[in-house]
Amino acid sequence: MERFSISEAVEQAVQTEKLGYAFYNTMAERFRDNKDLGELFGALASKEVQHEKIFTELKEIVKDETAENWEEVSYYMRAIVESEFFLGKHKSLPSLDHVKTVSDAVRFAIGFEKETLLYFYAIRDVVKSRSVIDEIIEEERSHIIWLGKFEMGLVNLK
Repeated sequence: MERFSISEAVEQAVQTEKLGYAFYNTMAERFRDNKDLGELFGALASKEVQHEKIFTELKEIVKDETAENWEEVSYYMRAIVESEFFLGKHKSLPSLDHVKTVSDAVRFAIGFEKETLLYFYAIRDVVKSRSVIDEIIEEERSHIIWLGKFEMGLVNLK
């Protein structure tokens, strides 16, 4: 398994945000008849674009940074990035054919956000610009909360 540099790890965060944007846009289109879900996924998509810009700027800041225990952290981060939530057959967002219902979409989104959080925690542990990562982590947590609240609404409808 190939190791990352810190700059490459942040680049993967940029790619993660692009995947999130693609996922949320796809889901907003797939479930466009559900106004609340469409608005939720639209809001999440716009947040992913903001995060992508932040990580792109951060990549320039960290390009020469080194970290202790980087070899171990690098392997951990690679394992997260190669999880089912990030990579499909062609190293892009996995097939979303299994997402057929609103509940499927929300559950997959929560799983995606959790994997993203794990990755961002790993980045936070190795970069000097921790406050920037902390802000994004808080936003990612809020995404899980939004999705969880939406899911609870689905549960209450049954």
